[in-house]
Amino acid sequence: MKEERIAEDGYPVKSYSEPVKRYCQILEISDNPELIRLYRECHSQENSWKEIREGIRSVGILEMELYIFGNKVVMIVETPLDFDWKSAMAKLATLPRQAEWEAFVSQFQGCDANATSDQKWQLMERMFYLYE
Repeated sequence: MKEERIAEDGYPVKSYSEPVKRYCQILEISDNPELIRLYRECHSQENSWKEIREGIRSVGILEMELYIFGNKVVMIVETPLDFDWKSAMAKLATLPRQAEWEAFVSQFQGCDANATSDQKWQLMERMFYLYE
């Protein structure tokens, strides 16, 4: 598994031909070094499930990034301006292998195996940005 460790240099950001909006979510995973290693591994380019990536895109998500610090994981989601979070998450929960994925990752997340992604991840409130 290749790990990106270039935080000091920043991370490239996609550009889009249309305006987008961003959602940020947070989740605490088990504070166990081996489980954290396995959680990182199952989200790697080589080991992430193709059906899950396809499902994420099929509900209208343009980009999704995960950032980790210790046992805290932050998800950043970029979508078109007309994206509806609740309906997209409801649709995502019904897609092939999504329930299986959620049950699989629940072992790292310390939550119920039947919980949907939207039930686990907490939307964060933006409290600052560089105003124009």
